[in-house]
Amino acid sequence: MRNRMCHLPNGQTFTVSPVFGGASFKSNDGQQSHHVVLPGWSIVLNSSKPVENADSTMTDGSEEHRGRERQSPEELVNTRFTSPTLRNDSLYISYIVDPPSSEYKPVSSPTRQIAMMLWVTLWWYFHEPEPQRYLTTEASAKTPTTGRPQGDWRISIRREGFFKGRTLLQKLERMGLIASEDSSVGTEPYNPEAWARMFVSRRSFWQIDPRLFVFTLSPQMNIPPAISGSPFIQRVASPSRASMYLNNPAGQETASYTPNEGPFASTSHLPTYFPPAPTQYTFTNGIRHPIRPKPPHQGDVFYIRYIPSLQQYLSFRVPYLGPSAADPFGAKHAHTSSNSSIDQPVTPVPGPSDVELLHKWMNEPRVNVAWGEAGPASHQEEFLRNNLRSRHSFPVIGCWDGKPFGYFEIYWVKEDQLGPLAPGGVDNYDRGLHVLVGEQEFRGPHRVAVWLSALVHYCFLADPRTQTVMLEPRVDNEKLIGYLHRAGFYKEGEVTFPHKQSALMKIKRDSWESPAT
Repeated sequence: MRNRMCHLPNGQTFTVSPVFGGASFKSNDGQQSHHVVLPGWSIVLNSSKPVENADSTMTDGSEEHRGRERQSPEELVNTRFTSPTLRNDSLYISYIVDPPSSEYKPVSSPTRQIAMMLWVTLWWYFHEPEPQRYLTTEASAKTPTTGRPQGDWRISIRREGFFKGRTLLQKLERMGLIASEDSSVGTEPYNPEAWARMFVSRRSFWQIDPRLFVFTLSPQMNIPPAISGSPFIQRVASPSRASMYLNNPAGQETASYTPNEGPFASTSHLPTYFPPAPTQYTFTNGIRHPIRPKPPHQGDVFYIRYIPSLQQYLSFRVPYLGPSAADPFGAKHAHTSSNSSIDQPVTPVPGPSDVELLHKWMNEPRVNVAWGEAGPASHQEEFLRNNLRSRHSFPVIGCWDGKPFGYFEIYWVKEDQLGPLAPGGVDNYDRGLHVLVGEQEFRGPHRVAVWLSALVHYCFLADPRTQTVMLEPRVDNEKLIGYLHRAGFYKEGEVTFPHKQSALMKIKRDSWESPAT
């Protein structure tokens, strides 16, 4: 296994250690805060290998076998897990470390507790190196490897250990966490074998909102809610430079930025996910479209994820304008979690205001060529005010380890000016993006791939009815168009706006695999 540390999107971490037959997960936050997920657990994790190769390749992690699917289960034998295979890995939870009853209340829903442990385990697993996706079948045996059919990366969930409960796997399936290709009722009133072939694919895992499964334990009444110095009382997007990741010459971490719980914060210690509302319709400029949900509040962090390849947290938040431009503190960007900001006032923090950031970025010649919003700070302030007033889009500030690096807009295409012009029409829940990277130090192909896929990830999580995400860069912006192609977007014609000729770039949910890590 490559990753010995599992970073959850709520800022908590687990140490993952290999043990006999699998791996153990141990929380690193138990001594720092009473807002912990779980102390730890162990899993049994195996890879299946062909019988004829099992003795000689018990630890075989070669590329030849990592991407191979065998069609006959009787030809396979379980071996020690070393690196992921395409479809021959399986796991179950074998041991759970219960929190001390003197400090925490009993978990009200054991099923949700197990679901959270499985979700964290899968979060770690799908950050491991991706196996080759080529399938080996009888029909493709003579086809060159690179021309063989490809399959989804998936892992089987075995009905053993804590998964042997009579209805547990059924509940996990109802939650959307696991699936089965057998969708029949079955002829037996109760047949455990019907739940023996459950699996989770990487594609489906990354389309499940983490807020469904991540929650924290409830402390006993005599335990303070947080210990002074806990990382979970920090503001997500307002660290000092000293709190950002520092590396020694060997590339090892010597200090780290730790975010707060962001959109996972809950004083009730319950999951913070709420499903989208039923569709209702209204009209904008003669266009019929669904009534849109209100975006996050000013200052809210609505997406956060640790990026292992960069050893940094990527987060997106709504800009904070402040009550008035005359207030010297009002426009300073202060950031809250999107679920707690209703009850917690936004407090000023040091650093440039979001208007000042926009003023700096929009006056960069490189940015002004694409956006045309250069000018005095009052111009950018009015620009931001107009976007905060918009009913079909909202502005976004992107941050690396809390440091702002770019400005983005997420919009509903149907009622946008793009909607009537798009060839082939658009669906009710299609989303669009406008993108801008302002800080020179955060430019580069890999960072673009990460934040671009993260924005797409957010759009697909925000509403499962969203099937397409679009961008409409100007046709001469070949660099951005190239980035989009490499990220999985395809060009579907061009669109003529009054002010520009654009390439219409799209990515579909059914062809999207996962965010870049």
